[in-house]
Amino acid sequence: MKRALLALLLLAGPALAQQAPPLTPEQAAIKAHVQFLASDALRGREAGTRDYDVAAEYVAARMLAMGLEPGASGGWFQPVKLVTYRPAEKATWTLKRGGKDVPFAFGKDFVNEPVPSSPDFKAEGELVFAGYGIVYPQGKRDDYKGLDVRGKIVAILDGTPKGLPNEVNAHFGDDGQKARLAAARGAKAVLIVETIARAREFSVEKFAPYYAYPRTGWAGPDGVANAVSPPAPVVGQVSQAGAAKLFVGAKLRWADVLAAQARGSRMPTGPLAGTLAVASKTRLSTRDSHNVIGRIEGSDPALKAQTVVLSAHLDHVGVGEPVKGDTIYNGAMDNAIGVSMLLEIAKAIQESGKRPRRSLLFVALTAEEKGLIGSDYFAHFPTVPRGAIVAGVNFDMPILTYPLVDLVVLGGERSSIGPVVAAAARAEGLGVVPDPAPEEMFFVRSDHYSFVRAGIPAVSLDTGPGGTGAVAARKFLDENYHKPSDQIDLPFDWNSAVKYKRVGLATVQALADGDARPRWNHGDFFGTLFGGGQ
Repeated sequence: MKRALLALLLLAGPALAQQAPPLTPEQAAIKAHVQFLASDALRGREAGTRDYDVAAEYVAARMLAMGLEPGASGGWFQPVKLVTYRPAEKATWTLKRGGKDVPFAFGKDFVNEPVPSSPDFKAEGELVFAGYGIVYPQGKRDDYKGLDVRGKIVAILDGTPKGLPNEVNAHFGDDGQKARLAAARGAKAVLIVETIARAREFSVEKFAPYYAYPRTGWAGPDGVANAVSPPAPVVGQVSQAGAAKLFVGAKLRWADVLAAQARGSRMPTGPLAGTLAVASKTRLSTRDSHNVIGRIEGSDPALKAQTVVLSAHLDHVGVGEPVKGDTIYNGAMDNAIGVSMLLEIAKAIQESGKRPRRSLLFVALTAEEKGLIGSDYFAHFPTVPRGAIVAGVNFDMPILTYPLVDLVVLGGERSSIGPVVAAAARAEGLGVVPDPAPEEMFFVRSDHYSFVRAGIPAVSLDTGPGGTGAVAARKFLDENYHKPSDQIDLPFDWNSAVKYKRVGLATVQALADGDARPRWNHGDFFGTLFGGGQ
């Protein structure tokens, strides 16, 4: 009998050796949230669905159990009306020059864009070409210098010129942000002109059959759909063939614009000949969602009116095309783990028995996957006075499948928040390193960017490339990102998850308890642009 038992133990030895050690209570608490939020029962938590609503109820219930106060008006939920919009029809535009109509055809010369804030938009006026439409004082660039665009339609090139810093380049890569600059100078509409590179990659003519694809935004309490630049919206894309027609009769030649693109030299700008009448009809539909918000009131009478916001997006992409028979895109790393951090940091602060000096808001955001919608809505309609929000710390898709060596702090070099995170990381034996993939432009692709655009210093905490981090990140992005395999059976390193949580906790505590209000670094581009620079 003893020999038989010994033989069984020897056979079982390798399996027992490979068995993972039991989780600590701190690790298990983090995993428990992920296990539920990323379960098949929640079907990928797509914003605007019952599945997302169940996840939101779970987060609100956990906040209640921890003793947080509701942080929205009347409860835990801040309503967010999601708007899906698309062009209602192929538009007819009229180009006039010398009293005559110049043929300007949909699909060949232009493709109209939807204007959600004005579903039946029309504009007519003279034309001005403003190069890339960029104003970047720190880089001594002003594409509007010497131009009068008041009451006119501005044509600007798609994309950005070479030589801009990565995050600035990403910011100006957004047509809406360039339209804001045109609107601020009195323009009435904006055209995006196809570049040589765009024509090669995916021309306006090739895009035309797909022009009516759905976009997503939000509607304000007044029911009007949001637009980045309502006074001068982007109304359409113009092909190179269409651009050549716009430049006929002008001192400025289209051939010179093409040559400047090819050389990367200074772009000529100036008025064009003739007038253009544009139109865009937009079809809209809405559905309801909400952000989940909990609050811990500050303890310092002089500082508790100031608020530090912690955020993480609760939504994922829902149910999609099957991959190996699986249609549920669970979103464990993206971003159930971030929401888990939000909840566990709140719990740790409550269990410490020491309230922070400043108040804290814990915001689980909707519709990040549809374009930072929930955070953009919150930044426009915060549940506390916007001027009272002193900092934002965001937790979005930390890749936690390896022993953590360092962190990347997106936006950390732009404000006093960066050194605070670095100190918290050092306490956990971790370094802070620059973004290893700035070309991916993660700075503008996560929810902290909505706070930045509201003038609030904000960062996202990401895991770093040290040790096996670069390989692990590449593997996740290639094999699991926005796929059904992003689920709880990924090889999570729960010890790394604890370290990440502790860095987030220490960062928030330091920001909430510090004597000085967090500040943009002097002269920072984003701080200056959005009104938060000192």
